[in-house]
Amino acid sequence: MRGICCLKPGLEGVSDNIRVASIVGRFLEHSRIYAFERGDEQSVWIGSADLMPRNLDTRVELMTRVREHALRDDLLDTLERCFGDDTNAWELDAHGTWRRRTPQGPEPRSVQRELMLGHAARAAETVSA
Repeated sequence: MRGICCLKPGLEGVSDNIRVASIVGRFLEHSRIYAFERGDEQSVWIGSADLMPRNLDTRVELMTRVREHALRDDLLDTLERCFGDDTNAWELDAHGTWRRRTPQGPEPRSVQRELMLGHAARAAETVSA
């Protein structure tokens, strides 16, 4: 999530199973990954824009469901890394207050650093193949 968020996560019986995080780091680009679960059902979607009026009212934006298991797993891994980030992440509470996450372990986690390292390793494998 980036910018204004009207969602109030953590309201009992309404949105107690929803988390909102904002990660502001080196790159302004951000993932547009949406994951939904109900019981054993899970769906993962990707989109071309933030879901906000200026993007939805006067432009054509796309969202598509990701059905390929390997791609879906990769996107869910990215989301988990985002929720594990304690370097550049802020979390929205039920009162509408953003609170910066603080490092929990001996080594702070940064989703951007982890993804850059992972992609560099993939690129190295491709070059050597």
